[in-house]
Amino acid sequence: MANVTLYIRSWCSFCQQATNLLDNKSVSYQIIDIEEQPEKRDEMIELTGRTSVPQVFINQQAIGGCDDLFALESNGELDKLLTK
Repeated sequence: MANVTLYIRSWCSFCQQATNLLDNKSVSYQIIDIEEQPEKRDEMIELTGRTSVPQVFINQQAIGGCDDLFALESNGELDKLLTK
C-alpha cells in the first residue's frame, strides 16, 4: 500500500473532503496539521510551492490539493498510485 501524507488545517472543508475520499477507499494516511505544527507549513510550502491546504503526497510525490486528488479519482489514476 502507498505511503500517503496530507498537510491540513482541521477546520478546512477541502481537507475533510480529501480525507473522506481516502477513508472511503480504506487508505491509511498520515495527517500533518499545520496549525498544530506551524513549522510544518514552511516545509509544505518548500515541498510544493503552494500555501493552500490540503496538500497531498503519495509515495513522497506531491499530488496537489483536493481538486487534484478528485481529478485523479475521476480519471482512474488514483487507485494506480495507491497500489504502488
